[in-house]
This record gives sequence, C-alpha cells and structure tokens, in this order.
Amino acid sequence: MIGILLITHAPLGQAFIQAASHVFRACPERIEAIDVVADQDPAQVKALASAATARLDDGSGVLVITDIVGGTPAMCSLSLGQPGHVEIIAGISLPMLLRALTYRHDNVEVVLEMALAGGQSGAQRIDNRLRVGPK
Repeated sequence: MIGILLITHAPLGQAFIQAASHVFRACPERIEAIDVVADQDPAQVKALASAATARLDDGSGVLVITDIVGGTPAMCSLSLGQPGHVEIIAGISLPMLLRALTYRHDNVEVVLEMALAGGQSGAQRIDNRLRVGPK
C-alpha cells in the first residue's frame, strides 16, 4: 500500500487527516502529517520528512503531498523525491487526498495521477444551478 506523507504549513496536514478520517469513518492507515510552524529550521523538517518517508514505505512507495510550490514545506520535500517510488505533488485539497487514499493499493504512478485528477476535478464553481433538494 502506498504511504502518504503530508508536509504542510501548520495546522493543515493534521486537519486534512482529520477530514479524511471523518469521510472514511476511521483514520486511514499509513498516513502521516508534518505541520511546519513559522521559523522552523528547514534541516529539522527535512530530517522529520526523511524519517516519516522511511516509516511509511512498505516497499510500495510513498506519495508526498505539500501545500504550495515554493513554500518551506515544498522546498523541504524536494530531497525526498525518487521518481517511480517517492513522488511529490503540491496544491493539496481534500478531493486530491481522498482520491489518493482511494487508489493507494495501486502503484505510485497511478496514485499520483489519480490524486492530481481529484485535485483538478474537485475545483469547481458552485452556483444556484447545482442546488440539491427542494427549491
């Protein structure tokens, strides 16, 4: 099973895990979050991320999801990348995370693509045409 590591600005990572736990009615397995706080030493974040990646990898690989390109969490994740084994994407959203969790029994490339598709299709304009129930 693909491990999932969230590296985000605090408190996003833990909040995303809580939201996923709510949707799935249990905390998913093999997922961790590193919530980076203001002025945290990047070397410390890198060490935490490296250790978490090692814990989460059962040999199937790890998907690292971060929040914003260029931010400290994303920059600290760069050294983790191993194409085809440890993949990194930015722009976390709940649809992205739920899609990654749903397909994580496949290989890391499929999980990566499904997570990206979930993030892209999950961003939609909502207006009164999408109302559900009585008007």
